[in-house]
Amino acid sequence: MLADYAVRVEDSRGRRYPEPPHPYRNDFQRDRDRVVHARAFRRLEAKTQVFTRRYSDHFRNRLTHTIEVAQISRTIAAQLGLNSHLVEALALVHDIGHPPFGHAGEKALDAAMRQHGFSFDHNLHALRIVEDFELRYASFRGLNLTFEVREGIIKHSHDYRAEDHPELAEYLLDQRPPVEAQLIDLTDEIAYNTADLDDGYEAHLLTVEQISTSVALFQGCFREVQTLYPQAVEKLQFNETLKRIFDRLVGDLISNTQQGLKSAGVRSLEDIRRHRQRLAAFSPPVEQERRQLKDFLYENLYFSPALAGEKEDAERIIGELFAHWMEEPDDLPRTYREKSAQEPLPRVICDYIAGMTDPFIYQQYEKYCGE
Repeated sequence: MLADYAVRVEDSRGRRYPEPPHPYRNDFQRDRDRVVHARAFRRLEAKTQVFTRRYSDHFRNRLTHTIEVAQISRTIAAQLGLNSHLVEALALVHDIGHPPFGHAGEKALDAAMRQHGFSFDHNLHALRIVEDFELRYASFRGLNLTFEVREGIIKHSHDYRAEDHPELAEYLLDQRPPVEAQLIDLTDEIAYNTADLDDGYEAHLLTVEQISTSVALFQGCFREVQTLYPQAVEKLQFNETLKRIFDRLVGDLISNTQQGLKSAGVRSLEDIRRHRQRLAAFSPPVEQERRQLKDFLYENLYFSPALAGEKEDAERIIGELFAHWMEEPDDLPRTYREKSAQEPLPRVICDYIAGMTDPFIYQQYEKYCGE
């Protein structure tokens, strides 16, 4: 049973290229499956989340992170009466626009583009992937996803202004996205905040004492676990603590969003779209806890001295490869050379680099920039 404010697949604005209905899958289920079978989705397995594989094969990559986001999102969608098929499709597609080397790679690619009067945005790049780059069907380019999934790719984590992005005019930029899309940015953060604590601890870059000193939520949960399991080894106590943090964030997001929808008097999807702000949110106390946890990770993990060398390497590799292909465009693959006749060369190079996995960009760097 869907809530009155949920997106109904029968009311979808449809696909750019009309297709006949499938006999046993609705359009959002088909979108989910098209994402899973896309080459860009498979490449997420070899793209950095936070750590490279030199630390451990057990750490998250972009693909395992995406699967975790989908799992959390489905759970919350069921509790809020949302369209779980749409939510799952949005969760699975939300990261396909990320370049290699995680956020360091995105920063470097954007910096390279700005030298030529352009920019890089992973959400906008994801739209280009599903609209144009994926070639699987004889009838059209791209994946021909429904409007609702394409809108969610653009709007799940950012409110773009129509005057800045006239090319996105069809995506109702003056309106809020459905709750199904609003949810993804928050479940994304739940997934990586808890997972990055876990991987940081496993990498011996974070300690229980260090986290407890700075993160009140962790400290309270860890003390509770110590009382319940005093004989357990620290790693198992740590795991139990993460479970409690996870449950607090998820449970609060569900209950506070329910309350927000009720307080706003929401009765339809149109009410969601016309509301002055997004309604999927944490409560103020938990939002403060979330911010404290995120700030801790930025200060002690993402920008830690132990990872600084990797970030510098990522920025150098992307910057030098970009500069090489600007000077020697004939070294690009044939399909990209052909694209450069219709699109600016910096954009073509950016598209090529953004699609690379970590291992492949290392190979390209050794081939063209290695000494």
